[in-house]
This record gives sequence, C-alpha cells and structure tokens, in this order.
Amino acid sequence: MQDFLFVLVSILLGVTIVAAIEYYRKLRKAQKEYEKARNAVDDIVTSFNRQFKNEAAKLEALGYKVEASASRTDGALKKANELDGIMRALEGKIAAELDSNKVISTRLVDLEKRAAGVIASQEATMSKIASLEEQASQQKSAPETHFEGVIPLRREKAMAQLTNTEVSVLEFLVSEGAKTAPEIKERVNLSREHTARLMKKLYEEGYLERETSKIPFKYSVKKEMEKLLKKTEGQTA
Repeated sequence: MQDFLFVLVSILLGVTIVAAIEYYRKLRKAQKEYEKARNAVDDIVTSFNRQFKNEAAKLEALGYKVEASASRTDGALKKANELDGIMRALEGKIAAELDSNKVISTRLVDLEKRAAGVIASQEATMSKIASLEEQASQQKSAPETHFEGVIPLRREKAMAQLTNTEVSVLEFLVSEGAKTAPEIKERVNLSREHTARLMKKLYEEGYLERETSKIPFKYSVKKEMEKLLKKTEGQTA
C-alpha cells in the first residue's frame, strides 16, 4: 500500500513538474511576444511622435508665414488707404486746375478780342498817318501848280482824295491785273509796311477788292473804278 502511494505521488509529482515546465515555457514565450509587441508599439509611438513633431514644426512655420503675410497685408492695406487719400487729393487739385484753366481760357479769348480791336485800330491809324505823310512829302517836293498838272482829271469825284502814288497803284492793277502787296511794293518803291498800309487804305475806302483765299492777299481794282480810270485816261489822251 505504501509503495502504491509512493508511486502515485511520484507520478503526480512528475506530472506537476512537467506541467510546471510547460507553463514556464509558455510564460517565457508569452513574455517574449509581449516584449516584441511592446518594442513594436514603442517603435510606432516613436515614429508617431517624430511625425507629430515634424507636423508641429511645419504648422509652426506655417503659422509664422501666415503671421508675416497678415502683417504684409496690413501694411499693403495701409499703403492702399494712403494712396487712395493721395489720389483723392490729386483729383481735387486737378479739378481746381481745370476750373482755373477755363477761367484763364475765357480771359485769354477776351484779351485776344481786345488785342484784335487794338491792332485794327492801330492799322487804321497807321494807314491814315501814311496817307498824311505821303501827301505832306508830295506837297514839300513840288509846287502846287505842278501837283495839279500831274493829275488834271484823275482827282475828279471819286479820285479827288487819291495821291499820285495811289493813282499809280490803281493804274498798275488795271493794266497788270490782281497783284499782291509785295509785287506792288516793287512797282511803287515803298517799304513793305508802307505798301501794306497803302493797300489796306485803298481797300477800306472801296477802291479795291481783296482775295483772301491765299496769303499774301491779292488786290484788284473794282469794276466801276476800273471803268472810271479807263475813262479818265482816254480823256487825258
């Protein structure tokens, strides 16, 4: 009986030892698997942390860029507002200058009209002075009887107020046709200004016609004056 119990205890002890060894092996295997899993998790966590840090750094850099861009945008908006103020001020100044230019233009037109009137008055005065000078020079250079003898019939009626030079100009135009003041100057041997005043006087007093389509103007004798000149020349002959 004791031997049987001893054998039974030995068997149970052997089974227990085998079970304990097997359990220890499984425990060691589980521990190794756990360590592998923990290492893998650590690697994943480390990699995730590294990626997280990289993304955080990128986000921080992006934040700096956004702040810098916002700062530049604020500066640009301030400059745009300043430029807008400057442009409005310039528009006001330009409008004021345009109004001033309109006033000045109106004044210039008025001055031009006044100047034209003054010039016309001066030309008429100079023409009268030239006529008086011509008459005075003729009266000084020749006696009264000789003066009347040169133009015996030409001073009747319409030609009574004409000087010898004026009659000579009229006869020259009748014989040669329409001429300009420079062409007439060569014939009467007067200065350019004197000739211009003479032709203007004859035109304004109704002896001549003037063609104004081209410059210098061309002068021609009126038909009725031409007939009178031809008639008086025939009577003289």
